[in-house]
Amino acid sequence: MVITVSLVVLVGIILVLMVRSGKIKWGPALVAALFGFLLASSDLAPNIQDFLDSISRSISEIDL
Repeated sequence: MVITVSLVVLVGIILVLMVRSGKIKWGPALVAALFGFLLASSDLAPNIQDFLDSISRSISEIDL
């Protein structure tokens, strides 16, 4: 859960920075946010969550 919230905050910050810098306009940003919201409520959400969990586990197991 902590990683999910952190990822949401990170992506939100990136989206805001892209809008402020002019790399993306408000319209496409709103569409991207709505797409993410709708994707989270779809049947693919558990698969996406499992994929992100496996990536975070793999990253945490890397010894530097």
